[in-house]
Parts: sequence; structure tokens; C-alpha cells
Amino acid sequence: MKEDITLDAARLAEKSIQKKFHKQLFTKFAKAIVEYGLIQQNDKIAVCMSGGKDSFLMAKLFQEIRRHNKFPFELEFLVMDPGYAKANREAIERNAKLLDIPVTVFETDIFESVFNIEKSPCYICARMRRGYLYSKARELGCNKIALGHHYDDVIETILMGMLYGGQVQTMMPKLKSTNFAGMELIRPMYYIREEDIKAWRDYNNLRFLQCACKFTEQCATCAPTGSKRQKMKELIRALAKDDPEIEQNIFKSVENVSLATVIAYKDKNGEKHRFTDDY
Repeated sequence: MKEDITLDAARLAEKSIQKKFHKQLFTKFAKAIVEYGLIQQNDKIAVCMSGGKDSFLMAKLFQEIRRHNKFPFELEFLVMDPGYAKANREAIERNAKLLDIPVTVFETDIFESVFNIEKSPCYICARMRRGYLYSKARELGCNKIALGHHYDDVIETILMGMLYGGQVQTMMPKLKSTNFAGMELIRPMYYIREEDIKAWRDYNNLRFLQCACKFTEQCATCAPTGSKRQKMKELIRALAKDDPEIEQNIFKSVENVSLATVIAYKDKNGEKHRFTDDY
């Protein structure tokens, strides 16, 4: 009976992607893949799952698009346990079974390694997680890793770079790894809005981890507050109330950079150029 319930939940989640949320989710997922050339024939992609709503939806979207794609590619659903509390690890595995996602789980001690680091522990943790994911993906024969960053992550990153980093940059839809030759990172949820991910989650009565970090594991089902990213969310939300095109304009700003009106910029080799160089 439990198996029937599991299959029902998975099929219902899939049906909602095919029908109710097709335009908001599947269409935008496919658009990013085509527009940015994220998948090629015979790719083997490690779909990296953290336990949150974004990565679980990404896994279901990958399963859906593989059923429709015109050329072959393989998927490996990869879960890294960096030192989760037992309840969080069990929640991830339970949701994977519920949604019929065959995950491969591997363990690391990242949380222990960064727990006592005072300066930028989140940045160091993220770098280490990325490295472990690349390493495990390559071990499994993958040539790409897929992360579940979405549209809202992109525009928040643009603003964070400007307001806190003093630079104009964006979260790229794909990147070649500098440390793992032949490996690439892709972000196929690049066009998907967070509000639509939440709507899909709630429509299917699903409950995912929101923060399973060792620093905040005591409230793993609570949304993080007070972070720079949270401040960006609030700022963008406030601006969008007066002008609904604000979000789209932030996104497009890094596609419409006029070098003729930029004081200075760095080329792909990191060399800095100033407008006075050829004034």
C-alpha cells in the first residue's frame, strides 16, 4: 500500500509539471537548455540535490525532459551529505523515495571542517561542496554537474555584487570548471521564478528542507533571515511593488552592457582595461 502511495505522489508531481505548471516550469527549463546549449548528445549529468525545493524540482524536470528529448543523455541524481543531522538526511532520502528519484548519496565531513572558521565559513563551505560534487560526479563518469539556482538567485546575485562587492557580475548559466578538466557546471532553472517553484511544492503538499546547514540545523525547516541575500530579496520585492518590470530589468542589465560607457572592465583573462586607454 505504501508503494502505491509513493508512486501516486510521484505521478501527481509529474502530472502537475506536465499540465498545471507546464508553462511556468517545464517550458522555461527547456528554454534555458536550448538557449544556452546546456545539454548535448551523450552527456552524463550529475543532478546535484541538496534537499531543498529547487533541487528536487530540478530532478523531476530532468526526468521529464529526458522522456521528451530527441537525443540520448544520462542522469545521475547526486546527494552529498556534508554532515547533516540524522533527521535531515532521512528527510532527503524520504522525499527522494516519495518522488521516485533514484539518488546516489555520498558522505563528506565539510560541516566539521568549516564549523570553527570565523571568516566567511559559508563561502568556504560552498567552495568545498562544489569541489566534492565535481570529484564524485567525475568518479561516476559524468561530464557535467547541474545546480538548482533559479531566476531570483540570478538577479539577487547581480545586486549583491554591486551593493556589497562593488562589481558588476552575474551567475552564469554554464561554466567550464577550472580545476576539473573536461567538467562543466550548468544551471537549467535559470529562467524559473522562485514563486512558481513554491507554488508547485505547495500544490503537491511537499515539504522540503529549507536550511540544513550545521550552523542553523536547529531550525532546518525555517527560512533563513538577516543574510545579505535575504536583504536583496526584500529590496527587490519592495521595488517591484512600484514597478513590476524591475526584476526583468535587473536580469537584462548584464545582457546589455555598453563597454563604451563603462569606466573600466576586466577581460576573460582578468586583465583590467580603462576607458582612458584608447580615449
